[in-house]
Amino acid sequence: MAVISHSNTSQVGRMRVIQVRGKRESGFTLIELIATIGILAIMAMIAIPAFTSMLPGMRLNGAARQVMGDLMAARMKAVKLNQRTKVFFDNNHQYRICNDADNDATVADGEGDVESRDIQDEYDGVTLNKATYNDPVFQPRGTASIIIITLTNSKGAQKKVKVHLTGRIMIEDV
Repeated sequence: MAVISHSNTSQVGRMRVIQVRGKRESGFTLIELIATIGILAIMAMIAIPAFTSMLPGMRLNGAARQVMGDLMAARMKAVKLNQRTKVFFDNNHQYRICNDADNDATVADGEGDVESRDIQDEYDGVTLNKATYNDPVFQPRGTASIIIITLTNSKGAQKKVKVHLTGRIMIEDV
């Protein structure tokens, strides 16, 4: 691009041509974009199988944390309401939390505020097993009956959620 200007120095009336450097456009060329997209596609093809193999383990960890959290909530509910609270394990993926609403020292099935949970709603392929233990009962002082709940994912990996006599709840790898 050329700019024409008048010069007032030595030659009056003459015009001189001043060249302005062309502005360089910034950005990426089409070849650079295609190469980048190709590299990203190759990396995605490598990463996706590795990620999908990690999903069952992540689901197992999440389900164990959910069961532990619900058991802790049942314990806190027992202390808060000053009533026994029991967690009924219905099958290999559902459980209910009930409290002793009538204060008769036993928690009947479906008594009080019933909170139902299904771990397979969020953690598909994870099952739970409480073996031969009775359903856990949390006392108003926070103590509990002993129970071990074993969670298993679709690959056979397991985690245990343990409720101790003191009411402490913890997750252990198997």
